[in-house]
Amino acid sequence: MPTRKLMPDVIQRQQLVCLSADTTVRDAAVLMAERRIAAILVTEGRRLQGIFTERDLTVRVVAAGKDPVATRLAEVMTRAPDTLGPNAAAGEALELMERHRYRHLPVVDGDEVVGIVSIRDLFAVVREHLEHEIKDREEFMFGSGYSAGALP
Repeated sequence: MPTRKLMPDVIQRQQLVCLSADTTVRDAAVLMAERRIAAILVTEGRRLQGIFTERDLTVRVVAAGKDPVATRLAEVMTRAPDTLGPNAAAGEALELMERHRYRHLPVVDGDEVVGIVSIRDLFAVVREHLEHEIKDREEFMFGSGYSAGALP
């Protein structure tokens, strides 16, 4: 399991997308579409209040028949989401996300939001870890000059 830390190993130089709880769902959805993101952190200053995701939009707004122009994030966000600190291992984040079946996890340092990690971010870490494992095993079995790409 990868032991890389969430910050700076997995997420770095992120531009956090945060909105206040009184933002309309429509405004949040437009921003999510523009930025091509699937989750927005709901904050007061830098303090996390909740998270609003595509799943929240689908289940709590569209399927519930709510008007996105009249509905505020405070009404439909996931309040007090699980979080991890910046020194948490990628494997810890992956385990938590798998156990609770969500795809985004806020990263907080004390009371302050410092990032968000997605299942896609963690997939990249696992893929890189597996690639290194394969390379190390090939070098052990065939010597350091062996390369799978060098076969005739």
